Amino acid sequence: MSDDGHAASAVFLAAYDAVLERWPVKVEPIDLPSAYGTTRVNACGPADGPPLILLHGGGTTAASWFANVAELARRHRVYAVDRIGEPGRSIRGERAPRDVPGLLDWLDGVLDGLRIGSAAVCGHSYGGWIALTYALHAPQRVRRLVLLDPTQCFGGFRVGYLARALPSLIRPTASRARAFLAWETGGVEADPAWLRLYGLAAEFPDTKVVIGKRSKPGSLRALTTPALVLLAGRGRAHDPFRIASAVMRVLPHAETAVLPDLSHHAMPWHKAADINTRIVDFLDRTAA
Repeated sequence: MSDDGHAASAVFLAAYDAVLERWPVKVEPIDLPSAYGTTRVNACGPADGPPLILLHGGGTTAASWFANVAELARRHRVYAVDRIGEPGRSIRGERAPRDVPGLLDWLDGVLDGLRIGSAAVCGHSYGGWIALTYALHAPQRVRRLVLLDPTQCFGGFRVGYLARALPSLIRPTASRARAFLAWETGGVEADPAWLRLYGLAAEFPDTKVVIGKRSKPGSLRALTTPALVLLAGRGRAHDPFRIASAVMRVLPHAETAVLPDLSHHAMPWHKAADINTRIVDFLDRTAA
């Protein structure tokens, strides 16, 4: 790595740690080695609490759960995972996940490394797609499923959203990422430390995101895992009401709610108290 590369990495990691310092709970960093590389997991909450895996959205990191962990970790042992090949503190090995089977095998290894047989799994956006795909892959390992405005699970993106995102996808920069965020959220004020990290994540080198197909309706209907799907009523990624209708058609064991004041990218940190209450209530009820 060049001197410039080392400097950029140091700046990114410092910004990551600055957001992690905003977590109102004690964090235990765990590094899990595997054939894919080393996965960083930020753990918090009671050691004997029921496990809860958090999967962040695309373009963010495991540190982004700063507004949620205090409530989620009151009773649960929370594990916020940085995916290998994306921005964060995980380190890519020579054989990073390159396809869906590899991604699912990597996540199997994460649970094995944490010595977790089964857990509740919560994912936002792209992390929601991974959570749902993993539940279909290994239903015995997912006790409960929480999806926060999941993408590519029950419907596609709006054309206008993709058109607006295109410049950031073709040539990602911090300024373009922040401008896109401001457009999608309607200018909702974000935590300054998180916003800085969000911009730097757009410039993270050699990001490799695994893209997969949408699950077939028949597979979804066969899934018996209790699920909570929270949708952003002001989100621009997709039509939340069409997504809610699709969820009700194909996911019979799901509870669904459209939250009117939230946008896609402002989840899970904007008006987090309501989201946290809904998640904890769901996890506690379905655990009974």
